[in-house]
Amino acid sequence: MKFAKENLNLEKGLNKEWVITNGLGGFASSTIIGANTRRYHGLLIAPLMPPARRTLILSKLDESIEINGNKIDLYTNIGKNFITHGYKYQECFIKEYIPIFAYKVGDVEITKAICMQHFKNTVAIFYKVKNGSEKAKLILTPVMDFRNAHGMNKDHVFDLKQKINKTKLEVKIDSGVPIYMMLSEGNYIEHYNDTFKNMFYIEEEKRGFEAEENHVIPGRFEIEIEPNEEKEISVICSLEENIEELDARAIITNEIVRQNQEFAKSKLIDISKEDKTEKEEQKDKLIKQFLIAIDNFIIIRPFFNTYSMIAGYPWFLDWMRDTLISFEGCLLVTKKYEVAKKVLRSCVRDIKYGLVPNSYSEDDYRPLYNSVDASLLLFEQTKKYIEYTKDYDFIMNEIYPSLEHIIKNYSIGIDIDDNNIYLDTDGLIVSGTPYTQNTWMDVKYNGIPATPRNGKPVEINAMWYNALKVMVELAEYQKDKNKQEKYERMANKCKKSFREKFYNKSKKCLYDVLEDGKVRPNQLFALSLSYPVLDVNSKEAKEMFETVTKKLLNKYGLKTLAKGEENYIDIYEGDSFKRDFSYHQGITWTWLLGLYYNCLKRFAAESRTGKKKYNEQLEEFVQSVTETFSKEINERGCIGSIAEIYDSKRPFEPKGAVAQAWSVAEVFRIITRS
Repeated sequence: MKFAKENLNLEKGLNKEWVITNGLGGFASSTIIGANTRRYHGLLIAPLMPPARRTLILSKLDESIEINGNKIDLYTNIGKNFITHGYKYQECFIKEYIPIFAYKVGDVEITKAICMQHFKNTVAIFYKVKNGSEKAKLILTPVMDFRNAHGMNKDHVFDLKQKINKTKLEVKIDSGVPIYMMLSEGNYIEHYNDTFKNMFYIEEEKRGFEAEENHVIPGRFEIEIEPNEEKEISVICSLEENIEELDARAIITNEIVRQNQEFAKSKLIDISKEDKTEKEEQKDKLIKQFLIAIDNFIIIRPFFNTYSMIAGYPWFLDWMRDTLISFEGCLLVTKKYEVAKKVLRSCVRDIKYGLVPNSYSEDDYRPLYNSVDASLLLFEQTKKYIEYTKDYDFIMNEIYPSLEHIIKNYSIGIDIDDNNIYLDTDGLIVSGTPYTQNTWMDVKYNGIPATPRNGKPVEINAMWYNALKVMVELAEYQKDKNKQEKYERMANKCKKSFREKFYNKSKKCLYDVLEDGKVRPNQLFALSLSYPVLDVNSKEAKEMFETVTKKLLNKYGLKTLAKGEENYIDIYEGDSFKRDFSYHQGITWTWLLGLYYNCLKRFAAESRTGKKKYNEQLEEFVQSVTETFSKEINERGCIGSIAEIYDSKRPFEPKGAVAQAWSVAEVFRIITRS
């Protein structure tokens, strides 16, 4: 992805972002013109308890070039009453593996590349200067902080302590952990009581939050450059003490090698074939972009010695629901089978009363159990893992006992954290209370659910049926006829009640929750799972799918509520209350395309009538998704990734988290026809 000069201005450059990550939950992120527009923007946001307690360390590294005593600022900063126009000297922005900025001042050319060291709280910034005919000086000014990534430092007086040893700087801000910074060469000039005041974050103001803050400027580095000299400068900023041997160019090279190894492991790109057609080259490029995007979400949790997946950047941590929905697209399609195995292990590690933790506390790794669906999604991904790997031994030895534990506890009832989950006499699952949000539509405001879904949600009962059928399959593999028959009886009872109770004749679709007639996309789960609770050839299934297609589908995803329903909202905007209320009330979610794709594949493969129509519809759908998100990943929002949500009316602006795992995973599954 390359943006030329005509795209590098305030109008076009401020709404295009980038993000790179370190495999621990840490990241670097900003806009393509280097102006920070969010509290979450910075060159080093480091988790102190990976992946949690993310802390802003290095907000920016502002560059100036001095020629004949004339200092030209290459950085772009925004305040309510000021703008520095460094973007005017920017020639291009490139994002493939890492972000690269190119500047030109007269006959001086400067490039900057930014890269995070994998599994370290370290960022490397590599400069290459090609000087002109005059002697020049490159000035690098670190803009630093030590605050929670979700916080702000407004009107803050910083307590700053620093030590300098040649080109290595040690900084302590507000008694935080030491921050280390090192240059390959140059002189350091210490500043005293220097503060960057009132940096203004445009996106925070749009979100209804405090939008101005201060940062500390400990000093500046100056590097002399002789006439016509070409010079490379390595800058390291880290929470790791021993950085003397680190080199920015080497870190970048190692990262590119690592990514290329991941490309090869995926076997999705034929690296042996030469003379590829333009179409094949474009397809390979797109797959590489998605593989890099996927890699950004995969992390290790050192405390648990296991793998997980960040739900989205810049503000989410790992959520088990999101991880399991992203599981196939991120880990199985890409052949990351060992990572997939470790993720499944992490799912069952802290099961309590049949509940898989939905997330963990940021402060003490305490598991949180506010989810009815995470445990049930585990069955579907267990089934998918077996399909891809045939590794029954691992599943039967390490996962199957936990699956039995889940079925048992859902059957007898679970009331921890007010989940109120139990199996009713009709074979259907009941969950939640009027004050509980434990499905994926989980927003609460002042303790009140924005979209109450307590009772018998459609997707939970589709997942319950699927879970029972997976258990039938595993019991059969184990040659345990008694359990096989038991789970089959439970599944049949669930299916009978589901088909009798969930069809809404007046709207020709399924109830979202018995008897909630709002048209929502959750009903697609009844046809999209490995074992569908609806018969694909039934009138009800086809009418449901047609209703969803007509009322909810658009090119960026599915709307969470049909237009015309009470409280329908199609623009995600305003303060936190307005945004929270609209989140699942008509806003488009991209990950739901995966459910729609599964249903369409099932109709195309199994329908006894209209098979040709469904196959044509499937081809058109895959082509539309591929074309839409080939542009999206290159042109809008976070360059190289896909947003969490979209507005549901033109121009379908990307909103929410700028890079979302399940959006990327499900689109990738569709474009690779997995």
